[in-house]
Amino acid sequence: MSPRIKCFGDKVAITPNIDQLASEGMKFTNVYSISGVCSPSRSSLITGCYQTTIGTLHHRTQEKDNPYCAPYVGTPPSEVKGFPEYLRKAGYYCTNNAKTDYQFGIPFTIWNETSPKAHYRNRPNKSQPFFAVFNSAQTHESRLFKKTVADQKTKAEEKGIPIPDITDRSKVVLPPYYADHPDVREDVARMYDNIHYMDKWVGELLEELEKEGEAENTIVMFYTDHGTCLPRGKRWMYDSDIKVPLVVKWPNNLKPGSESNQMISFIDFAPTILNLAGVEIPNYIQGQPFLGESLPTPKEYIFAARDRTDEHLDQIRAIRDKQYKYILNLTPEVPYSYPLSYAEQITMNGTMRQLFKDEKLIGPALAWFAESKPKKELYDTQNDPWEVNNLADDPEFQEIKQQLSTRLKQWQKETNDLGLIPEQELRDAIWPEGTQPLTQIPSINIEEAENGEVKVALNCATKAASIGYQLGENIDSWEIYSEPFLIKKGEKLKAKAIRYGYKESEIAE
Repeated sequence: MSPRIKCFGDKVAITPNIDQLASEGMKFTNVYSISGVCSPSRSSLITGCYQTTIGTLHHRTQEKDNPYCAPYVGTPPSEVKGFPEYLRKAGYYCTNNAKTDYQFGIPFTIWNETSPKAHYRNRPNKSQPFFAVFNSAQTHESRLFKKTVADQKTKAEEKGIPIPDITDRSKVVLPPYYADHPDVREDVARMYDNIHYMDKWVGELLEELEKEGEAENTIVMFYTDHGTCLPRGKRWMYDSDIKVPLVVKWPNNLKPGSESNQMISFIDFAPTILNLAGVEIPNYIQGQPFLGESLPTPKEYIFAARDRTDEHLDQIRAIRDKQYKYILNLTPEVPYSYPLSYAEQITMNGTMRQLFKDEKLIGPALAWFAESKPKKELYDTQNDPWEVNNLADDPEFQEIKQQLSTRLKQWQKETNDLGLIPEQELRDAIWPEGTQPLTQIPSINIEEAENGEVKVALNCATKAASIGYQLGENIDSWEIYSEPFLIKKGEKLKAKAIRYGYKESEIAE
């Protein structure tokens, strides 16, 4: 979802719990995803690196119906880790209740728990610090699918608890690139309904935190993994899909009801959380912290990229400062609006397409169905927030366009933009024999110590592989290995390793 929240200025949204959170913390108004779709965005959130740098740029790499490439798993550079792994080494208990499609698998070393029941209260020691991620699917694109909506209504009616419409369909504000049609209004309003129900879920989580006695001892962040799920939102480089809400409550550190307009990118979340936890930020991380101590100068630009999404390849790069957005369409021959099997399940997509065939669209709505895109787009986001007036050829804006274009090219070079390499070639480079590489089994080295103990050192021949170990019988989770440790003689020990993108190793005992 985009910042369609009352405290962010949206007059239609009904979001009392997020509004309350903002009144107790800080609202960030210039926060951007690095992609218009979930899995590349999430890979950057978890690593602090651009998806175009670490090879996680194409959405859904394991799908068999990809016409451009055989299925594979992305393989980041060997030093790249998910930041919760560093938190775990620092003593944190880390959980995630959903959404782990990082494009490089789910390395077992990232989370203590990752399941629908994963929760910080499951930590063995209640004094242990925790980092917990809770994801709601209520605002996901699929919740607008015609079949999904019908099924939800049927199930609710069968239980005698009908789901009421929260949003007045006649009062939703439609972007100029949408037709004013009942189907369109219904989908936009239902999106607002979903946001409202998600807001209730936020309230439940915050209430739970209070009951656990952790509310004043916990930093809370609310954000989304990209913008709106509606057409010309998800998968695109417009603010409708890369601009996201961020609210942070940090008791006794952030002024209640305050606001920041500094430019923040998804690659900045990992270093920020490490900084807040007092954990050293690895040199390979491309983002910078925006909270905590010893903060760098706020950034001037954010960057975003689109590559293959599901069965379509449409490559776009974008750069934005606080006012202007420059978009470079690398595949301008691909139309804006083309049928995408997943998205077409939203009713308004088909309706808009039929209205175009019937020649009933005008203005920006008609332009959305152009057979090709301009090579370059430039928008004044302050005066044209819907980004419909392309200034790329306007003589008055050539200096701004050139400045942003030059900086975008520098970024592509500095970050080693892998989008210029065909996807099958990327796969061949990381899977040289056409199969996923295997992490080598770790070695267990034991030295005699004192008092009936032995000193254990673990090593793995696979470069920069993460190693986990278990002590004792019937243990589910794996501890992160960082340095040699002592155990009692005869104590059962297991170890295994994972290089991100590789198959995990066999277990050593």
